[in-house]
Amino acid sequence: MLHLPPLAAETIFYIANFPISNSLINALIVSLGLIILSLYLRSRLREVPTGVQNFMETILEVLLGYFDQVTGSREKSIKFFPIAGTLFIFILISNLLGVFPGIGSIGLTVVREGHSEFLPIFRPANTDYNLTLAMALVAVIGSHVFGIIAIGFWKYADRFIKLGTLWRSLRRGGASIMVAVIEFFVGLIEIVSEIAKVISLSLRLFGNVFAGEVLLTVMASLVAYFIPLPFLLLELLVGLIQATVFAMLTLVYLTMATADHAESH
Repeated sequence: MLHLPPLAAETIFYIANFPISNSLINALIVSLGLIILSLYLRSRLREVPTGVQNFMETILEVLLGYFDQVTGSREKSIKFFPIAGTLFIFILISNLLGVFPGIGSIGLTVVREGHSEFLPIFRPANTDYNLTLAMALVAVIGSHVFGIIAIGFWKYADRFIKLGTLWRSLRRGGASIMVAVIEFFVGLIEIVSEIAKVISLSLRLFGNVFAGEVLLTVMASLVAYFIPLPFLLLELLVGLIQATVFAMLTLVYLTMATADHAESH
């Protein structure tokens, strides 16, 4: 019987009253793996890199090269890497882990309302909207924090709530008042656009990864061997593309937020 993954991640067990879902298990596996790798590399740093350090430095240099094309500055690329780079690596590895054998197929049979249901223990992390929404909030809120640090709170806030412009126009009078009122409402639209950024970032990643999971489930249920292989390769490509899109959009938000008003124009 075909078992399509539900939209919401399934709870496997509870720690106290905190539910542990199958998508959270995958996210924890990726997070712990990255932490262990980071600690390993930190303990074995060498002036002349070899082995794993050489491989990771190559990846880092490639990523910074792509980031430079967006930021236009290696200094900014290095500054933004902790957010954009971490999101890229986490999303990419989570997506790659999602196509491993056993993800979605190893599980338990539980009885609910008199019917037996299959409950997978592992589920791709980015098929949980809670996670993609949290990462989108980190990206957008992080861009505002960097913006405030770079150009100051009041100057940055004036991009959205133009009360200072409105007050100055009231003192000058004339047509400047109408211009200031229009700019004030444009600033409110900018606030709405920031909310739209969060929604679009989170839904794009969640929708593409979840759709890929459903596609793989359907193809594997129809033909068990060989035929699903092209779709597995397609899912790997989609995972890379979605990680790149998420990271690059985050980088664009960070770059625009930290640019002076004249530079952003």
